[in-house]
Amino acid sequence: MSRRCDLTGKGVLSGHLVSHSNRKTKRRFLPNLCNVTLESETLKRTIRLRISANALKSVDHRGGLDAFLKKARDEELSPRALEMKRQLTKALAAAEAA
Repeated sequence: MSRRCDLTGKGVLSGHLVSHSNRKTKRRFLPNLCNVTLESETLKRTIRLRISANALKSVDHRGGLDAFLKKARDEELSPRALEMKRQLTKALAAAEAA
């Protein structure tokens, strides 16, 4: 399982652990990932995701998964989230046509 956010694509960063004597050793900065189940009202189903805590706060702030995906730019979404966004816009277009 990769350490990457399913919505934003945020991943592992690398840097240095710096001691008091200023020695530098490699270390990894891991994203704060949470397993969550979010509900999509438009698609009428629940979706299990592994997203960062920051992305979860953004989803809550924007008013749910559907609102988050509608407002987000395509460049800032991961491939899985981009596919969900395409399904969402397709469902919204079909609902408006009916």
